[in-house]
Amino acid sequence: MAYLFTSESVSEGHPDKVADQISDAMLDEFLRHDPHSKVACETFCTTGLVVVGGEISSEGEGKVKVDSIVRRTVEKIGYTKASYKFDSESCGVISALHEQSSDIRQGVVEGQGLHKEQGAGDQGMMFGYATNETISYIPVTLLLSHMILREMAEIRKEGGKQMSYLGPDSKSQVTVEYNDRGKPVSVHTIVVSTQHDDFDEEEAMLAQIKKDVQEIVLKRVVKKLPEKARKLFGRGWQEKVILHVNPTGKFVIGGPHGDVGLTGRKIIVDTYGGRGAHGGGAFSGKDSSKVDRSAAYAARHVAKNLVAAGVCDQALVQVAYAIGVADPVSLYVNTYKTSKLWYDGKKMSDGEISKKVAQIFDMRPAAIVKRFGLKNPIFSETAAYGHFGRESEMKEVEVYYTGEGVTERDGKFYKQVETFGWEKLDKVKEIEKVFDMVNMEIPDDAVL
Repeated sequence: MAYLFTSESVSEGHPDKVADQISDAMLDEFLRHDPHSKVACETFCTTGLVVVGGEISSEGEGKVKVDSIVRRTVEKIGYTKASYKFDSESCGVISALHEQSSDIRQGVVEGQGLHKEQGAGDQGMMFGYATNETISYIPVTLLLSHMILREMAEIRKEGGKQMSYLGPDSKSQVTVEYNDRGKPVSVHTIVVSTQHDDFDEEEAMLAQIKKDVQEIVLKRVVKKLPEKARKLFGRGWQEKVILHVNPTGKFVIGGPHGDVGLTGRKIIVDTYGGRGAHGGGAFSGKDSSKVDRSAAYAARHVAKNLVAAGVCDQALVQVAYAIGVADPVSLYVNTYKTSKLWYDGKKMSDGEISKKVAQIFDMRPAAIVKRFGLKNPIFSETAAYGHFGRESEMKEVEVYYTGEGVTERDGKFYKQVETFGWEKLDKVKEIEKVFDMVNMEIPDDAVL
């Protein structure tokens, strides 16, 4: 039976995303000073004020300038006008960071605690998800929601005449129609709410914003889509797709002045837009010893490589831990009955798939950290527009320590790091080999 499914995204100027970006900027700064930093940084922001709190264990303590990191992040987002009632130059900054508990630290440092191997920073379950409905292996509803807001942010930062009224705070929501086989067939509804400058002619200006979103933003989005995704809009999409823009009316008061922002309140935006499942743990502001973050990245890596290898059309991977213990207490794969693996005349069960996955992927916290280079300052980029479905790439960052992989140039130290390493498709061939997919037998009467 055909159905509709919806995902949403929020911009970098949304108050909760402002908080996420500050928390991850703080994490990165501590990692620039000390790659072994243990950080749990939470941010609260409201009218004219940012409060940064949490637990830190790092050689960077006393060296990281909280005030400057906060202001630099807020400025980059675009809160630079006094009229926003929250701007980079005038907002107050309060730091309530303190030392991490030694009881917690001993469980996440190799050679300490009851278990000598680095254990999980907490108990809990984490999920990773992938679907083959897009080339980035994330749901098309979320992909489009992110793209709309990224285009609006790009237009705003270009500073031209087009949509010069845009403010940093915005939200998007995309509804897609799926057929009875669970495949996306058309874009049904798009909702966009965007902060804007104040104006006198309210009705005329709202009509102009709606026209601009349709004529400028959505056209740019459609143009950037691969052909497969572009077909979801179809011919005459401007008449067919239901479009709501600022449906409550004007949206002048926004950002932290309009609503308090807190780290970790956009976990569905950060992940899969409501598809799959979520263990409940947020990402931003947490170093890689917190499996809420690192294991969720690893589970995504597993799911994406399984789908890319052709094991299934979609996959949900769950991994669970006990605090201070390295080996997961469980690892489970759910293919939603889309598995394509047949042996001896019968379909391989999800339980059997899970056992083989455990042979391929080392899910111990230290192995995950090493695999993705999670002791490097790579997290600020993840804090807006999703942690998944992004391109992995190498880049150079400045650090304040010496050692392996660090080069000196003009009295400064630099390191090559990889961003979004969990998005790499580097396990596909191994999966094909372990599952013996070349010799896979498909029964003549198999229902595919």
